[in-house]
Amino acid sequence: MVLTKASQIDGARAAAERVCSVHQGLAEFLEPGKTLADIDTFVAQTLKKLASRSCFLRYKVPGLGPFPSHSCLSINDCVVHGTHRDLDRPIREGDVLSIDIGVLHKGWIGDAAWTYGIVGVSDESRRLMAVGVDSLRRGVAAMQPGRPLLDWARAVQQCVETESGFSLIRGLGGHGYGKSLHTAPFVANVVPRHPNEWPDAFRTFEPGLLLAVEPMLAAGGHETTSDPGAWPIRTVDGSMTVHYEADVLITPDGPDNLSQSMFDLPDLVGG
Repeated sequence: MVLTKASQIDGARAAAERVCSVHQGLAEFLEPGKTLADIDTFVAQTLKKLASRSCFLRYKVPGLGPFPSHSCLSINDCVVHGTHRDLDRPIREGDVLSIDIGVLHKGWIGDAAWTYGIVGVSDESRRLMAVGVDSLRRGVAAMQPGRPLLDWARAVQQCVETESGFSLIRGLGGHGYGKSLHTAPFVANVVPRHPNEWPDAFRTFEPGLLLAVEPMLAAGGHETTSDPGAWPIRTVDGSMTVHYEADVLITPDGPDNLSQSMFDLPDLVGG
């Protein structure tokens, strides 16, 4: 969506601020022993206090039933779209949990994700998380007005694969949003091998463009699988994953990360 009025920008900013508030609450709430159902209930209650509701709950895509959770709760090898029903045990030390929050507030969407290590995560998981955060930061910095969307993918892929040796998940990426959760353009995290692979690659970052950008990383290979009729997407090799997502408004002076405060979230929680 391209925003042209100050009132539109205010609406998008208010929704993003509520996403950040939920994540700030989660950083204090998460600890070993909590179940994914506990966490999803916390998200629902926090959204209600913020005069908002989940835009994920009962979301539909062809071939899948309505999404059953208020938030996407993706643990360890689950890349994205995890639900509160996916784990039959409480979270424990060493788990890596990515939480994607989608907010609807006064008609405007906010959509941002962060990954939390539950105390005692491995050194490799901590490095994967650090690279994920760095790739998001560097990718956002590359979102300059007049430049192609391709610049985002170049920055993220350079950070994750060329410099760090991790993998970016193929086929998944960011998107436009605003009054709807998913709109054009699609924002891939990797440079396309041929023009038809990513038709929007040379669309430019124009002032007013509102984008949710989201690197999804794996410690192993980039191949994923999902059960027919089920929401979660997992790595084929069972390797650890992380997911970070920011809400970004392109301005004449550069990118305005509406969810910038999430960079202050802790990497490790529950200690």
